[in-house]
Amino acid sequence: MRLVLASASPARLALLRSAGVDPLVLVSGVDEPAVVERYGVTDPLDVCLVLARAKAEDVAGRLEELDAVADEGALVVGCDSVLELDGEVHGKPADADEAAARWRRMRGRSGVLHTGHWLVDAREDGGSGATLGAVSSTTVSFADLDDEEVAAYVATGEPLRVAGAFTLDGLGAPYVESVDGEPSAVVGLGLATLRSLLDDAGVRWSDLRRPA
Repeated sequence: MRLVLASASPARLALLRSAGVDPLVLVSGVDEPAVVERYGVTDPLDVCLVLARAKAEDVAGRLEELDAVADEGALVVGCDSVLELDGEVHGKPADADEAAARWRRMRGRSGVLHTGHWLVDAREDGGSGATLGAVSSTTVSFADLDDEEVAAYVATGEPLRVAGAFTLDGLGAPYVESVDGEPSAVVGLGLATLRSLLDDAGVRWSDLRRPA
């Protein structure tokens, strides 16, 4: 039984590996803005869930590209994260100026990081055929950075690569003062949320974990 991660995110891959699961990786070819426009979603919970589903279903339809599961299928998980601040949805900043402006709004305040998860059971034999999703929402409180510190962080390039323009597992960690919710979901994949989805599909987490 194999899990396929529909994401190029090294943070999501590292999370799964740290929890004992070694997924295969097949990156989705989803055009995110086009998906959001097609479904007409604006609520942040809907946005991240629709995108997670699109990614998982795209990859589930391309499993023949992976020799290891081409004949037997696999469990596919897609994820997407967005930051909600002042009722607005924020993904990855388009450039350094946008990242800096975002941090000037975030500093000294709290936002909600919504991470959508979608699981597709595409196993050929014995699979449940399940396709189901869930959102993990976590309140994140940010430090009150001055302009110089904002500029120094943005100059690292990290804020441009991640939803919300911050990380909990990288250079942005010192600027996160508290997290109220599922910590791993802030990194990009809620391990407890995924375990629950797997359980709904009749799969134990231990069924995926590498042998000791």
